[in-house]
Amino acid sequence: MDLKEKILAGKRVNFEEALALYDMDLFDLGELADAIRKKKHDKKTYFNINRHINPTNICADVCKFCAYSATRKNPNQYTMSHDEIMEIVKDIDSRGAKEVHIVSAHNPNTGLEWYLDIFKKIKSAYPHLHVKALTAAEVDFLSRQYGKSYDEILDLMVKNGVDSMPGGGAEIFDEKVRDYICKGKVTSDQWFEIHKKWHERGKKSNVTMLFGHVESRANRIDHMMRIRELQDKTGGFNCFIPLVYQKENNYLNIKEIITANEILKTIAISRIVLDNVDNIKAYWVTSTVNLALVAQEFGANDLDGTIEKESINSAAGAKSAHGMKLEDFTALIKNSGFIPVERDSLYNEIKEW
Repeated sequence: MDLKEKILAGKRVNFEEALALYDMDLFDLGELADAIRKKKHDKKTYFNINRHINPTNICADVCKFCAYSATRKNPNQYTMSHDEIMEIVKDIDSRGAKEVHIVSAHNPNTGLEWYLDIFKKIKSAYPHLHVKALTAAEVDFLSRQYGKSYDEILDLMVKNGVDSMPGGGAEIFDEKVRDYICKGKVTSDQWFEIHKKWHERGKKSNVTMLFGHVESRANRIDHMMRIRELQDKTGGFNCFIPLVYQKENNYLNIKEIITANEILKTIAISRIVLDNVDNIKAYWVTSTVNLALVAQEFGANDLDGTIEKESINSAAGAKSAHGMKLEDFTALIKNSGFIPVERDSLYNEIKEW
């Protein structure tokens, strides 16, 4: 049985086979990934009505790929007040948002209670809103900053209203690459430990992969294999999100940006490798909306959401600062030959548009 037949038969691929998929013709690879996508989701493309809130850009870490965080010398540093955050939440709730997504920098000045209090305030005032908050990198930072175990931090998150965790901080799991691009940040083992503990609490999370910088194809496959391994054990990952590296205003100094061909191949391969993760998100914020729509034919079945405002990737050159209007979003999906399906944060279907 050759590799193509093996995949079409629904057999699991190993590391070497997954790496070999990069040598396949793009459209042949796309057909394989699309066949799997259609079995799982037919022509549905999922999205949600959400708002990203990035409460502070003051950060104790210095990641070379980041254009968002502000050092102490940066004149553009900010920290939002709880009142400012609640005004945003009030506004988005009035316009039908279902999720508030809160991630930001590792600010040593705000304090653990500052985070917990804002989660509690949102959940108290808007119990129907899904609160997705704190990456594993933020959990690790708060754990170290306040001398609390991961279990203690996660229990406090649950107690104060956090419903699910985003997948940030994963970057690339290979430690040599991490040492170069985000030294001092949560390690890959710690990242997995935090998500495993979160899943054991009956909670769901996402998982990302930042690619298109200094990592190799083998690093990407290794990243996917590690995700698959934990998913076999916990089943807690909702979605895999391959994030395309943004090259502006950061310290990696990548001259050549990754090609659309390589992006689509990586998405297609992730659909094949991650046979136990139902959803593959083409995050339009980092790939552009047009390429994210093309990616729906290469294994992806989700576009994230309307977002409304986004600060982290737009600081590095992504065209996402002001999100996208719902009617434009659904029209683009329909015009691409897919069925726009609004979902909640846990992938329960709400409405076909």
